[in-house]
Amino acid sequence: MLLGETSILAAKKWQPELGLQSWTCRNMTFDQVVRFAKKHKLKHLQLIGKHIDPNGSKEENLAKKKILEENGLVCYTFGVNGGNGTKEENRKLFEFSKYMGIKLIVVEPRKMEAWDNLEELVKEYDIKLAIHNHGHSSTYGTPEKVWNVIGNRDKRIGVCIDIGHLSGAGFDVAKTFREYKGRVYDFHVKDKKVEKTKEGKEVILDVEIGTGNSNYKGLFEELAKAKWEGVMAIETDNRTFAGDPEQFVAEAVKFVKQSTK
Repeated sequence: MLLGETSILAAKKWQPELGLQSWTCRNMTFDQVVRFAKKHKLKHLQLIGKHIDPNGSKEENLAKKKILEENGLVCYTFGVNGGNGTKEENRKLFEFSKYMGIKLIVVEPRKMEAWDNLEELVKEYDIKLAIHNHGHSSTYGTPEKVWNVIGNRDKRIGVCIDIGHLSGAGFDVAKTFREYKGRVYDFHVKDKKVEKTKEGKEVILDVEIGTGNSNYKGLFEELAKAKWEGVMAIETDNRTFAGDPEQFVAEAVKFVKQSTK
């Protein structure tokens, strides 16, 4: 067997670690999310504020942590968090992450001046931050906007690529992953399709994962080459899917597994 063939076979053995962004289950309670994640065998949860509150009672949060552990689940990160506060206000988020055992926080601060204190807290707590992107016109809607923040900062500050939003903004996710040069720490697994109305106006639709404009094939190839080790959290913005996410999540898991086997 040639060396190149060995490398290709090794790359094919890579499998992504799938998780659940609980925004997908925003109509559920915490206990319902636990049952849902367990049913779909999604161990890694990225919880939103409805399901766990960083500013809430430490005792209540640790009780939820225990419930997750008893069900074979883990809150691997929290987000998307604003991070717009002062250093002491943002410290609460890092303290919460510390006692929860969270090593990564997904953030999207609107205030650029907050980055100085966030970077100080990253160094103090040794907890990573990942910038989340929304649409093209949002604060971090293009890779260039993100690089303007992270380029000269601590390398523990990286990116949470929302695949759907990135694709909807007109960017190729595989190419963008490469260009971030190892600074991608998290993914929101989502898909968008850009369509035009009769009037010629572009509309971005949130669709089933694998049916939109996102270059998942190219992305999975890049992730396999890099042997990327983070979590890819399944998420939807679609209200209909969120109303009953059973089929949406099941199909997403199936799509990813078939695409990477």
